[in-house]
Amino acid sequence: MDPGRDTEFAEFVDGRFTALQRFGYLLTGEWHLAEDLVQTSLTKVWFHRNSLRSGTAMESYTRTVMVNTSTQWWRRRWRGETPTDRLPETHAPSEYGTVDDRDLLLRALATLPRRTRATLVLRYFEDLPESEIAQIMGCSIGTVKSNVSRGLAKLREHHLVAAVAAPAQKEG
Repeated sequence: MDPGRDTEFAEFVDGRFTALQRFGYLLTGEWHLAEDLVQTSLTKVWFHRNSLRSGTAMESYTRTVMVNTSTQWWRRRWRGETPTDRLPETHAPSEYGTVDDRDLLLRALATLPRRTRATLVLRYFEDLPESEIAQIMGCSIGTVKSNVSRGLAKLREHHLVAAVAAPAQKEG
Protein backbone atom coordinates (compact mmCIF):
# COMPACT_ATOMS: atom_id res chain seq x y z
CA MET A 1 0.00 0.00 0.00
CA ASP A 2 1.26 3.41 -1.00
CA PRO A 3 -0.24 6.31 0.99
CA GLY A 4 0.67 8.65 -1.88
CA ARG A 5 -1.53 6.64 -4.26
CA ASP A 6 -4.39 6.83 -1.74
CA THR A 7 -4.06 10.63 -1.66
CA GLU A 8 -3.86 10.77 -5.45
CA PHE A 9 -6.99 8.60 -5.70
CA ALA A 10 -8.88 10.81 -3.22
CA GLU A 11 -7.91 13.93 -5.18
CA PHE A 12 -8.99 12.24 -8.42
CA VAL A 13 -12.40 11.41 -6.93
CA ASP A 14 -12.84 14.95 -5.54
CA GLY A 15 -11.85 16.57 -8.80
CA ARG A 16 -13.60 14.29 -11.31
CA PHE A 17 -16.72 12.95 -9.55
CA THR A 18 -19.14 15.44 -11.14
CA ALA A 19 -17.77 14.85 -14.65
CA LEU A 20 -17.89 11.08 -14.12
CA GLN A 21 -21.46 11.35 -12.85
CA ARG A 22 -22.48 13.29 -16.00
CA PHE A 23 -20.79 10.61 -18.10
CA GLY A 24 -22.66 7.96 -16.09
CA TYR A 25 -25.94 9.78 -16.67
CA LEU A 26 -25.37 9.76 -20.41
CA LEU A 27 -24.65 6.03 -20.24
CA THR A 28 -27.62 5.10 -18.04
CA GLY A 29 -30.18 7.86 -18.64
CA GLU A 30 -31.00 8.11 -14.92
CA TRP A 31 -29.26 10.22 -12.26
CA HIS A 32 -29.59 7.73 -9.42
CA LEU A 33 -28.20 4.93 -11.60
CA ALA A 34 -25.39 7.25 -12.72
CA GLU A 35 -24.41 7.87 -9.12
CA ASP A 36 -24.49 4.14 -8.37
CA LEU A 37 -22.45 3.48 -11.51
CA VAL A 38 -19.78 6.00 -10.52
CA GLN A 39 -19.55 4.68 -6.96
CA THR A 40 -19.39 1.06 -8.10
CA SER A 41 -16.78 1.87 -10.73
CA LEU A 42 -14.65 3.92 -8.33
CA THR A 43 -14.73 1.02 -5.89
CA LYS A 44 -13.38 -1.27 -8.60
CA VAL A 45 -10.74 1.29 -9.60
CA TRP A 46 -9.65 1.74 -5.97
CA PHE A 47 -8.50 -1.88 -5.84
CA HIS A 48 -6.27 -1.27 -8.88
CA ARG A 49 -5.07 2.24 -8.00
CA ASN A 50 -1.50 1.13 -7.25
CA SER A 51 -1.05 -0.39 -10.70
CA LEU A 52 -2.20 2.75 -12.55
CA ARG A 53 0.79 4.86 -13.57
CA SER A 54 -0.78 8.31 -13.74
CA GLY A 55 -3.92 10.36 -13.21
CA THR A 56 -4.62 10.11 -16.95
CA ALA A 57 -4.49 6.33 -16.73
CA MET A 58 -6.84 6.47 -13.73
CA GLU A 59 -9.32 8.60 -15.71
CA SER A 60 -9.21 6.32 -18.73
CA TYR A 61 -9.44 3.16 -16.63
CA THR A 62 -12.39 4.59 -14.66
CA ARG A 63 -14.31 5.37 -17.86
CA THR A 64 -13.55 1.88 -19.19
CA VAL A 65 -14.86 0.35 -15.95
CA MET A 66 -17.97 2.54 -16.16
CA VAL A 67 -18.74 1.47 -19.73
CA ASN A 68 -18.22 -2.21 -18.91
CA THR A 69 -20.21 -2.03 -15.66
CA SER A 70 -23.16 -0.24 -17.29
CA THR A 71 -23.16 -2.87 -20.04
CA GLN A 72 -23.22 -5.66 -17.44
CA TRP A 73 -26.08 -3.97 -15.59
CA TRP A 74 -28.03 -3.49 -18.81
CA ARG A 75 -27.69 -7.16 -19.73
CA ARG A 76 -29.11 -8.22 -16.36
CA ARG A 77 -32.08 -5.84 -16.33
CA TRP A 78 -35.52 -7.11 -17.32
CA ARG A 79 -36.92 -5.19 -20.29
CA GLY A 80 -40.61 -6.02 -20.01
CA GLU A 81 -43.58 -3.70 -20.16
CA THR A 82 -43.72 -0.82 -17.73
CA PRO A 83 -47.22 0.29 -16.73
CA THR A 84 -47.90 4.04 -16.49
CA ASP A 85 -50.72 6.14 -15.11
CA ARG A 86 -50.90 8.41 -18.12
CA LEU A 87 -50.72 8.19 -21.88
CA PRO A 88 -47.74 9.67 -23.69
CA GLU A 89 -48.16 13.29 -24.67
CA THR A 90 -48.58 14.25 -28.30
CA HIS A 91 -45.74 16.21 -29.84
CA ALA A 92 -46.48 19.92 -30.14
CA PRO A 93 -44.22 22.96 -30.36
CA SER A 94 -43.67 24.61 -27.01
CA GLU A 95 -41.64 27.30 -25.34
CA TYR A 96 -39.63 24.54 -23.66
CA GLY A 97 -38.16 23.28 -26.94
CA THR A 98 -34.58 22.89 -25.68
CA VAL A 99 -35.66 20.72 -22.76
CA ASP A 100 -37.90 18.70 -25.05
CA ASP A 101 -35.07 18.26 -27.57
CA ARG A 102 -32.73 17.07 -24.81
CA ASP A 103 -35.36 14.62 -23.60
CA LEU A 104 -35.91 13.32 -27.15
CA LEU A 105 -32.16 12.92 -27.58
CA LEU A 106 -31.82 10.97 -24.32
CA ARG A 107 -34.74 8.74 -25.29
CA ALA A 108 -33.23 8.12 -28.73
CA LEU A 109 -29.84 7.34 -27.18
CA ALA A 110 -31.56 4.84 -24.90
CA THR A 111 -32.77 2.89 -27.96
CA LEU A 112 -29.22 2.35 -29.24
CA PRO A 113 -27.14 -0.72 -28.38
CA ARG A 114 -24.99 -0.06 -25.29
CA ARG A 115 -21.61 -0.01 -27.04
CA THR A 116 -22.91 2.27 -29.80
CA ARG A 117 -24.42 4.58 -27.20
CA ALA A 118 -21.21 4.62 -25.18
CA THR A 119 -19.20 5.39 -28.33
CA LEU A 120 -21.44 8.35 -29.24
CA VAL A 121 -21.33 9.67 -25.68
CA LEU A 122 -17.54 9.45 -25.56
CA ARG A 123 -17.17 11.03 -29.02
CA TYR A 124 -19.69 13.86 -28.97
CA PHE A 125 -20.43 14.60 -25.32
CA GLU A 126 -17.03 13.89 -23.81
CA ASP A 127 -15.30 15.13 -27.01
CA LEU A 128 -12.68 12.38 -26.96
CA PRO A 129 -10.61 11.44 -30.02
CA GLU A 130 -11.32 8.12 -31.73
CA SER A 131 -8.00 6.66 -30.56
CA GLU A 132 -8.83 7.27 -26.89
CA ILE A 133 -12.36 5.93 -27.36
CA ALA A 134 -10.89 2.78 -28.90
CA GLN A 135 -8.62 2.38 -25.87
CA ILE A 136 -11.48 2.90 -23.39
CA MET A 137 -13.82 0.57 -25.27
CA GLY A 138 -11.12 -2.05 -25.88
CA CYS A 139 -11.64 -2.12 -29.66
CA SER A 140 -10.09 -0.83 -32.87
CA ILE A 141 -10.45 2.69 -34.25
CA GLY A 142 -12.36 1.19 -37.18
CA THR A 143 -14.91 -0.27 -34.76
CA VAL A 144 -15.28 3.14 -33.12
CA LYS A 145 -15.89 4.73 -36.52
CA SER A 146 -18.47 2.13 -37.53
CA ASN A 147 -20.24 2.43 -34.14
CA VAL A 148 -20.40 6.22 -34.57
CA SER A 149 -21.68 5.84 -38.13
CA ARG A 150 -24.38 3.33 -37.14
CA GLY A 151 -25.39 5.40 -34.12
CA LEU A 152 -25.71 8.61 -36.12
CA ALA A 153 -27.72 6.75 -38.78
CA LYS A 154 -30.14 5.55 -36.09
CA LEU A 155 -30.41 9.06 -34.63
CA ARG A 156 -31.10 10.41 -38.14
CA GLU A 157 -34.23 8.29 -38.05
CA HIS A 158 -35.25 10.38 -35.02
CA HIS A 159 -34.06 13.62 -36.72
CA LEU A 160 -31.56 14.20 -33.90
CA VAL A 161 -28.15 14.22 -35.59
CA ALA A 162 -27.70 18.01 -35.22
CA ALA A 163 -28.29 17.72 -31.47
CA VAL A 164 -25.51 15.14 -31.12
CA ALA A 165 -23.00 16.45 -33.63
CA ALA A 166 -23.13 19.97 -32.18
CA PRO A 167 -23.98 19.60 -28.46
CA ALA A 168 -24.47 22.65 -26.28
CA GLN A 169 -21.45 23.93 -24.39
CA LYS A 170 -20.34 21.65 -21.61
CA GLU A 171 -21.15 22.70 -18.11
CA GLY A 172 -18.24 23.65 -15.81
